[in-house]
Amino acid sequence: MNTFDTLQSIIQHRRSVKPSDMNGKKIENTLIQRLLNLADWAPTHGRTEPWRFVVYEQEAVRRFCKDHAALYKAATDPEKFTNAKFEKIEQQGNQLSHIIVVYMKRSVQNSIPVLEEIAAVSAAMQNILLGAASLGIAALWSTGGMTHDISMKQYLGLGEEDLVMGLLFLGYTDAPVKEGQRRIPLEEKVVWHS
Repeated sequence: MNTFDTLQSIIQHRRSVKPSDMNGKKIENTLIQRLLNLADWAPTHGRTEPWRFVVYEQEAVRRFCKDHAALYKAATDPEKFTNAKFEKIEQQGNQLSHIIVVYMKRSVQNSIPVLEEIAAVSAAMQNILLGAASLGIAALWSTGGMTHDISMKQYLGLGEEDLVMGLLFLGYTDAPVKEGQRRIPLEEKVVWHS
Protein backbone atom coordinates (compact mmCIF):
# COMPACT_ATOMS: atom_id res chain seq x y z
CA MET A 1 0.00 0.00 0.00
CA ASN A 2 1.42 3.39 -0.97
CA THR A 3 1.30 6.49 1.24
CA PHE A 4 -1.81 7.93 -0.45
CA ASP A 5 -3.73 4.66 -0.06
CA THR A 6 -2.76 4.48 3.62
CA LEU A 7 -3.88 8.06 4.22
CA GLN A 8 -7.10 7.50 2.28
CA SER A 9 -7.89 4.42 4.37
CA ILE A 10 -7.31 6.29 7.64
CA ILE A 11 -9.49 9.21 6.54
CA GLN A 12 -12.32 7.05 5.22
CA HIS A 13 -12.37 4.73 8.25
CA ARG A 14 -12.13 7.39 10.96
CA ARG A 15 -15.30 7.53 13.05
CA SER A 16 -16.49 9.56 16.01
CA VAL A 17 -16.95 7.44 19.14
CA LYS A 18 -19.19 8.68 21.94
CA PRO A 19 -17.76 8.70 25.49
CA SER A 20 -20.43 6.18 26.53
CA ASP A 21 -18.94 3.70 24.00
CA MET A 22 -15.43 3.95 25.43
CA ASN A 23 -14.16 1.25 27.77
CA GLY A 24 -12.01 3.07 30.34
CA LYS A 25 -8.67 1.70 29.10
CA LYS A 26 -5.90 4.28 29.44
CA ILE A 27 -3.89 5.71 26.56
CA GLU A 28 -0.17 6.03 27.16
CA ASN A 29 0.86 9.68 27.49
CA THR A 30 3.59 9.08 24.91
CA LEU A 31 0.82 8.46 22.34
CA ILE A 32 -1.00 11.64 23.39
CA GLN A 33 2.27 13.54 22.94
CA ARG A 34 2.64 12.05 19.44
CA LEU A 35 -0.89 13.23 18.58
CA LEU A 36 -0.10 16.73 19.83
CA ASN A 37 3.04 16.70 17.69
CA LEU A 38 0.88 15.92 14.63
CA ALA A 39 -1.40 18.82 15.54
CA ASP A 40 1.58 21.14 15.69
CA TRP A 41 2.20 20.53 11.98
CA ALA A 42 -1.13 21.95 10.81
CA PRO A 43 -1.03 24.67 8.14
CA THR A 44 -0.91 28.18 9.55
CA HIS A 45 -1.01 31.53 7.71
CA GLY A 46 1.75 33.83 8.85
CA ARG A 47 3.10 31.03 11.07
CA THR A 48 0.95 32.23 13.95
CA GLU A 49 0.38 28.63 15.15
CA PRO A 50 -2.79 29.63 17.04
CA TRP A 51 -3.63 26.16 18.41
CA ARG A 52 -3.39 25.58 22.15
CA PHE A 53 -4.17 22.46 24.16
CA VAL A 54 -5.16 21.77 27.75
CA VAL A 55 -4.76 18.05 28.46
CA TYR A 56 -6.67 16.30 31.23
CA GLU A 57 -5.85 12.74 32.28
CA GLN A 58 -6.73 10.33 35.07
CA GLU A 59 -8.62 12.00 37.93
CA ALA A 60 -8.36 15.40 36.22
CA VAL A 61 -10.73 14.10 33.49
CA ARG A 62 -13.50 13.45 36.03
CA ARG A 63 -12.79 16.73 37.84
CA PHE A 64 -13.05 18.66 34.54
CA CYS A 65 -16.38 16.96 33.77
CA LYS A 66 -17.75 17.86 37.22
CA ASP A 67 -16.58 21.46 36.75
CA HIS A 68 -18.10 21.52 33.26
CA ALA A 69 -21.44 20.31 34.66
CA ALA A 70 -21.24 23.00 37.36
CA LEU A 71 -20.68 25.64 34.64
CA TYR A 72 -23.79 24.36 32.87
CA LYS A 73 -25.85 24.58 36.06
CA ALA A 74 -24.61 28.07 36.97
CA ALA A 75 -25.06 29.55 33.48
CA THR A 76 -28.36 27.96 32.47
CA ASP A 77 -31.73 29.55 33.05
CA PRO A 78 -33.57 27.36 35.61
CA GLU A 79 -36.45 27.06 33.12
CA LYS A 80 -34.09 25.43 30.58
CA PHE A 81 -31.90 23.45 32.98
CA THR A 82 -32.31 19.67 32.90
CA ASN A 83 -30.87 17.11 35.30
CA ALA A 84 -30.37 14.72 32.37
CA LYS A 85 -28.01 17.13 30.60
CA PHE A 86 -26.25 17.98 33.87
CA GLU A 87 -25.64 14.29 34.61
CA LYS A 88 -24.55 13.56 31.04
CA ILE A 89 -21.89 16.30 31.18
CA GLU A 90 -20.82 15.28 34.69
CA GLN A 91 -20.42 11.60 33.77
CA GLN A 92 -18.83 12.02 30.31
CA GLY A 93 -15.40 11.31 31.70
CA ASN A 94 -16.22 8.03 33.41
CA GLN A 95 -14.90 5.84 30.57
CA LEU A 96 -12.46 8.27 28.94
CA SER A 97 -8.69 8.21 29.07
CA HIS A 98 -8.02 11.85 28.20
CA ILE A 99 -9.81 15.08 27.35
CA ILE A 100 -7.99 17.69 25.33
CA VAL A 101 -9.53 21.15 25.34
CA VAL A 102 -8.48 22.86 22.12
CA TYR A 103 -8.60 26.61 21.79
CA MET A 104 -7.50 29.31 19.39
CA LYS A 105 -5.05 31.79 20.89
CA ARG A 106 -5.57 35.04 19.00
CA SER A 107 -2.27 36.61 18.00
CA VAL A 108 -1.41 39.94 19.58
CA GLN A 109 -1.07 41.66 16.20
CA ASN A 110 -4.44 40.34 14.89
CA SER A 111 -2.92 40.65 11.41
CA ILE A 112 -4.36 37.32 10.23
CA PRO A 113 -8.15 37.16 9.73
CA VAL A 114 -9.83 35.29 12.59
CA LEU A 115 -11.44 32.89 10.11
CA GLU A 116 -7.99 31.73 9.01
CA GLU A 117 -6.91 31.21 12.61
CA ILE A 118 -10.05 29.13 13.25
CA ALA A 119 -9.28 27.09 10.13
CA ALA A 120 -5.71 26.48 11.31
CA VAL A 121 -6.89 25.20 14.70
CA SER A 122 -9.51 23.03 12.99
CA ALA A 123 -6.76 21.51 10.84
CA ALA A 124 -4.72 20.82 13.99
CA MET A 125 -7.72 19.06 15.53
CA GLN A 126 -8.22 16.98 12.38
CA ASN A 127 -4.55 15.95 12.55
CA ILE A 128 -5.19 14.64 16.08
CA LEU A 129 -8.32 12.77 14.97
CA LEU A 130 -6.55 11.14 12.03
CA GLY A 131 -3.54 10.25 14.15
CA ALA A 132 -5.83 8.75 16.78
CA ALA A 133 -7.61 6.67 14.13
CA SER A 134 -4.28 5.37 12.85
CA LEU A 135 -3.37 4.26 16.40
CA GLY A 136 -6.71 2.58 17.11
CA ILE A 137 -7.67 5.31 19.59
CA ALA A 138 -11.37 6.21 19.81
CA ALA A 139 -12.09 9.93 19.60
CA LEU A 140 -14.88 12.47 19.54
CA TRP A 141 -14.68 16.18 18.72
CA SER A 142 -17.35 17.66 20.97
CA THR A 143 -18.74 21.17 21.03
CA GLY A 144 -21.53 20.35 23.47
CA GLY A 145 -22.32 21.60 26.93
CA MET A 146 -20.67 24.91 27.73
CA THR A 147 -17.83 24.54 25.21
CA HIS A 148 -18.62 27.81 23.42
CA ASP A 149 -19.99 29.68 26.43
CA ILE A 150 -18.11 32.59 28.02
CA SER A 151 -18.04 30.61 31.28
CA MET A 152 -15.75 28.01 29.69
CA LYS A 153 -13.36 30.72 28.49
CA GLN A 154 -13.29 32.15 32.01
CA TYR A 155 -12.79 28.69 33.53
CA LEU A 156 -9.76 28.19 31.29
CA GLY A 157 -8.44 31.73 31.87
CA LEU A 158 -8.54 32.63 28.17
CA GLY A 159 -8.28 36.07 26.64
CA GLU A 160 -11.28 37.94 25.26
CA GLU A 161 -10.47 37.11 21.61
CA ASP A 162 -9.45 33.50 22.23
CA LEU A 163 -11.97 30.84 21.18
CA VAL A 164 -12.62 27.38 22.58
CA MET A 165 -12.81 25.19 19.48
CA GLY A 166 -13.88 21.97 21.12
CA LEU A 167 -13.22 19.12 23.49
CA LEU A 168 -11.48 16.03 22.18
CA PHE A 169 -12.62 12.96 24.10
CA LEU A 170 -10.05 10.16 23.76
CA GLY A 171 -10.02 6.54 24.85
CA TYR A 172 -10.48 3.04 23.54
CA THR A 173 -13.62 1.19 22.55
CA ASP A 174 -14.76 -2.39 22.15
CA ALA A 175 -17.71 -1.31 20.00
CA PRO A 176 -17.59 -2.27 16.31
CA VAL A 177 -16.70 0.47 13.86
CA LYS A 178 -19.76 1.76 12.06
CA GLU A 179 -19.94 1.87 8.29
CA GLY A 180 -19.22 5.33 6.89
CA GLN A 181 -21.68 7.21 4.75
CA ARG A 182 -22.11 10.48 2.90
CA ARG A 183 -25.59 11.86 2.26
CA ILE A 184 -24.75 14.08 -0.69
CA PRO A 185 -22.88 12.56 -3.66
CA LEU A 186 -19.50 14.17 -4.30
CA GLU A 187 -20.62 15.09 -7.82
CA GLU A 188 -23.15 17.50 -6.30
CA LYS A 189 -20.44 19.24 -4.30
CA VAL A 190 -17.91 19.87 -7.09
CA VAL A 191 -17.91 22.19 -10.09
CA TRP A 192 -15.21 21.48 -12.69
CA HIS A 193 -13.99 24.11 -15.19
CA SER A 194 -11.84 23.13 -18.16
